Amino acid sequence: MISVLVTGKDSQLGLCIRDLQDSHTEILFDFKNSKELDITSEQSIAKTFEANAYDYCVNCAAYTAVDKAETEPEKAKLINTIGVKNLALACKNHGVVLIHISTDFVFDGKKKTPYTEEDLTNPINVYGKTKRDGEIEIDRVLDRYFIIRTSWLYSQYGNNFVKTILRLAEEKDEINVVDDQLGSPTNANNLAELIVKLISTKNKAYGIYHFSDKGTTSWYGFAREIFSRSGVKVQLNNITSSGFYTAAKRPKYSVLDTSKISKEIGLISKDWKDGLKRLFFQTNISSDL
Repeated sequence: MISVLVTGKDSQLGLCIRDLQDSHTEILFDFKNSKELDITSEQSIAKTFEANAYDYCVNCAAYTAVDKAETEPEKAKLINTIGVKNLALACKNHGVVLIHISTDFVFDGKKKTPYTEEDLTNPINVYGKTKRDGEIEIDRVLDRYFIIRTSWLYSQYGNNFVKTILRLAEEKDEINVVDDQLGSPTNANNLAELIVKLISTKNKAYGIYHFSDKGTTSWYGFAREIFSRSGVKVQLNNITSSGFYTAAKRPKYSVLDTSKISKEIGLISKDWKDGLKRLFFQTNISSDL
């Protein structure tokens, strides 16, 4: 039996991992939210790790409010950097492999081709900086870890672009969406399956990996496909980022090169449109707002 701690159990990724536990009886999952395990508290972490003999820790806990982070950077740092360092130290002390989820926002978006794991990070907002600094802490403390950078995550759970755009379609007759930020929408269920595969196969190809669904689109293109799949009728307008104010800057291009994970882990990414199709086929997300 493989014992696995999953932090952030109420996050969309945490919930997607939970959905897989019944089909993986070789893994004993221990899901915890921030009330049950506060990663910003060394004492809370020590108590949890000392009471359990974990083999893996999957860190789904994160501060993800990109715009809000600009006005409360210390809170974002506390969770995304200091909390991650605390987990890394506990994993080191107890011989636990850490699987940590990071983001495409560690890059500045100035490239015109997909970002590889070897590209230099250069975050342009507070959220991205705190996530990048969390990665640095893991690499400083641990030898056995997986850092998985992903992008534009969505699912039937939590707050994400799919659920937001469907809600807006119920509230408005016309919606404006930016068309000059490019990335790869990723179904969180696909990411959850990757994580469980790493654990169940006891993969030892540790390091930083990029994982997203295949293909490139803009937020406008993503919205258009969502409405096409859901059958929702609404006037959708494409605009530039300059016409849509946000507190935090976003990278104009944050497509991730996933060839390393295909080679080392043997997992081939699915097309992002197939990921969206899967979501609408398997769930009733359009009415789950």
